[in-house]
Formats: sequence, structure tokens, C-alpha cells
Amino acid sequence: MEGSPEKKILVIMPAWNEEDTIGSTIEEIRQAVPWVDVLVVNDGSADRTSQIAKASGAIVMDLPFNLGVGGAMRAGYTFAKKYHYDSAIQVDADGQHDPRDIPAVLAGLERADISIGARFAEKGNYKASGPRWWAMQMLAWILSRLGKTRLTDATSGFRAGNRRAIEQYVRHFPAEYLGDTIDSLVVAVRSGLTVTQVPVEMRPRQGGTPSAAPWKAAIYLFRAMFSMFIALTRKPLKRPLDQEEEV
Repeated sequence: MEGSPEKKILVIMPAWNEEDTIGSTIEEIRQAVPWVDVLVVNDGSADRTSQIAKASGAIVMDLPFNLGVGGAMRAGYTFAKKYHYDSAIQVDADGQHDPRDIPAVLAGLERADISIGARFAEKGNYKASGPRWWAMQMLAWILSRLGKTRLTDATSGFRAGNRRAIEQYVRHFPAEYLGDTIDSLVVAVRSGLTVTQVPVEMRPRQGGTPSAAPWKAAIYLFRAMFSMFIALTRKPLKRPLDQEEEV
């Protein structure tokens, strides 16, 4: 079982100035899934994120400056590959992802290479509106066709990957805005990886400062569509992902 202590599992938590929530989020994870390892990728924080994460028992990787979520996640997946984890799952440091849903998202890896914890999948009451909602619907429709499965939340960062996915992410995990969700998923699917989704309930942000400023919501549609276009122009990987690389 992917979500059981029999597997070596890494929680990757990108964090930028999350001193208000990082400690409680790590504690929730340790209570919900005590058998996993927690890696906090401190993305150039100017506050006490790193110190609090270490005091809470997490492994901490301190980046010298802010790379954004994409860069932080790529560093996290590189760590997962180097230390031979069977699977890795992204959990946000701000408390929006409920750690109690981690086993369910991991269980999705029993039938696919990538498992997405999805909003808008008959669980929870998360709502979006305006251009952001229409963009999410359009992206979900396109990615559903690419992945040959129904997806309702292509922009969710609450997602897990098995060894094949970790290998692919190490070789290509873009740092562009929305690249960590849209671009990475498109290239993974076009490279032969399979994807599924698991319904989860997202919570309100528990504190801290969002990495995406509110004004970005107004141009979400344009940037999301542009990100999708760029992703579709990337060439899929040619070398089989089953072929292991030496670390």
C-alpha cells in the first residue's frame, strides 16, 4: 500500500516566510502519518521558518534565495531521488492541505504514477469565481483529454508521485508561475506517466503571506493559458523513465 509504513515516503513542503504556520502544519503531519519523513524546502525565507521547522522535527533544506514553488519542489524531488524514496507528496506549509488526506492521495498511486488531491470532486466546499474559475475549468478539461481520465483540479499542488514521477520531476520540473502545477503535469503525461485524482477538502490558509499576490488573480486566465501553450510545445522525454540513473 502506498499510504502505509511499508513504503518509504517523503512529504515535501515548500515554504517561504511561513513561520506562523510551519510548526503546526508539521505537527499535524506527524500526528496523521507518523511513518513519513518531512522535508521542508526553505525557499529563501527572511523569517524564522527554517528554525521552527527544524525544532518541529523536519528535515530542512535551506535555499540561498527565493526560487519560487517550482524551484523548491524540484530541489525536493532531487532529495527524494537521491535517498531512494518510493513516493513523494507535496503538502503546502500554510495549512490549506489537510494532512489527514495524505493517505488517500498516496493510495491513488496504486493505480497511477501521479495522484492529485482534487477540489471540485464532490468533497468539501472550496469555491472559485470569475476568470480564475473559468481558467481552472478549461485547464481541467484539456488535461483530462491529455491524461485520458477525468480531472477537476489541474492546478492543485496537493499531489503525490511514485518513483517514475520523481524521476521525471527531477529531469523536468519548471520554475515558471503555474509551471509547478500545469507545465509539470502536461510534460509528465506526454512522457508516458499516468494520472488520477482523489477528492479532498481544502482548508482556508491558516496564516502567513501568499506567494501569489491577490492582483495575480486578475490575470490568472491569460497566464494559465499561456503556461498550457508553452507546456504543449515542450518535447516529451525520449528515454524510458523505468531506466534508473545513478545518483
